[in-house]
Amino acid sequence: MRRLAILVLLLGLLAGCGDDAASAADTPPVCDSADAVRVTVEHIRNTNVSENGLSQLRPLFTQLRDDIAQLVTDAQAQFGAQADALRTAAENFGAALQGAEADPGAASFTAVRATAGALRGTAQDLAAALTGTC
Repeated sequence: MRRLAILVLLLGLLAGCGDDAASAADTPPVCDSADAVRVTVEHIRNTNVSENGLSQLRPLFTQLRDDIAQLVTDAQAQFGAQADALRTAAENFGAALQGAEADPGAASFTAVRATAGALRGTAQDLAAALTGTC
């Protein structure tokens, strides 16, 4: 549950990337993919884990992984360094989550927290870079 909250906070940083004043035709793909990440994070936030169980989150995490992959692809040309850092941090976080599922314990959850911090930092870096674009 705690790792879910960390993930939601991390990726919620991208929420400020959308610009309602821009028309869809003028919006770069990177802005659309950042918005898709934001929407998926909102769905995760709104999932009632205590009522529906963790199994309800699995498809949302899959969608989030796909949304981040698209964001990285769309950001690559203009924001290559930040996109590469986000991809690496997301892969590390995913590996840490899998490790925690396979072997729940203090060491596993410490790894999840550490990789979540790195993911948060790279998400903040990309969100800051996108500020002038989206």
